[in-house]
Amino acid sequence: QVQLVESGGGLVQPGGSLRLSCAASQSISSSAVMSWYRQVPGNQRESVARISSGGIINYADSVKGRFTISADNAKNTVYLQMNSLTPEDTAVYYCRALWQFRIYWGQGTQVTVSS
Repeated sequence: QVQLVESGGGLVQPGGSLRLSCAASQSISSSAVMSWYRQVPGNQRESVARISSGGIINYADSVKGRFTISADNAKNTVYLQMNSLTPEDTAVYYCRALWQFRIYWGQGTQVTVSS
């Protein structure tokens, strides 16, 4: 069983930045597809960014140029650097791992963008 623990969420003003972290309980990031999703109450969970074990990266159109996903395999941690945040980025952000044909989710971390 793999546990994923997110951290780094909080309250930030519009235009500000946050860095989210997702720490895995096992050494999986070098062989897994790691993703960040977000969800607003009443809406479906949506994909924000994804990084494959081969380093292929994809972003949702809404965050391209503002968010950066990266992985530190030595620390079993994936990051999401979020810049130029807007109120529309307010959501619970979840880390997801696709590893050995199974999907694992973290518990989520709240990001609130408000003045």
